[in-house]
Amino acid sequence: MCNLYSNTTAAQAMRQMFDVTAGLDRTGNAEPLPAIFPKHMAPVVRLTAEGREMLPLSWGFRTTNKSKKTGNLIMPSAWNNARADKLRSAGLWKDAFLNRRCLVPASSFCEAKGRNPATYHWFALKGDDPRPPFAFAGMWTRSRYMTKDGPEECETYTIITTTANDVVRPVHPDRMPVILKPGDHATWLEADADAAFDLLEPYPAEEMHIVRSGEGEKSDPVD
Repeated sequence: MCNLYSNTTAAQAMRQMFDVTAGLDRTGNAEPLPAIFPKHMAPVVRLTAEGREMLPLSWGFRTTNKSKKTGNLIMPSAWNNARADKLRSAGLWKDAFLNRRCLVPASSFCEAKGRNPATYHWFALKGDDPRPPFAFAGMWTRSRYMTKDGPEECETYTIITTTANDVVRPVHPDRMPVILKPGDHATWLEADADAAFDLLEPYPAEEMHIVRSGEGEKSDPVD
């Protein structure tokens, strides 16, 4: 599953690609993000009454978490991936899939293979640019959860995963994040659940490649 990705696309380029007006860009002086981990803040694009809004949210739907040994409250769980086949049945995802879908801008994503040490492989789209921008299919929510200091809440997002294609499968056999074609952005944000669900397929393998690999390669900066 996707636990690490990058977004090094400039804000102006993201606004143009995702049809966001300058007045609805809440990212401020956004810096390139060569390594985005769960619970980090990163831009998403969502639909509002005013149009498409781009703003930073925290990666991973949060839920209350208790220690199995003591029963005490500990750091909340962060559900950074949602399986496509669970969107209509799992309580954590059902309402967000119906009502709060979003685009997650990205430049590449990483999967690790092996342990001690692991080799990190970064996947990107083919194109004229070193890292052509794209969007994951995502969902957002306002997570409410308990901590040892009391109730907390924050706006969060998750990335939807599907079966792996032929490029990703040798590294990560089971899953890969859903990458949307630009022509499908409006459908994902605006269409009914059936039309949106039909988009949750592996991205064409022939349009992807591995752009960085190695032990300790936990970021993908623009060279």
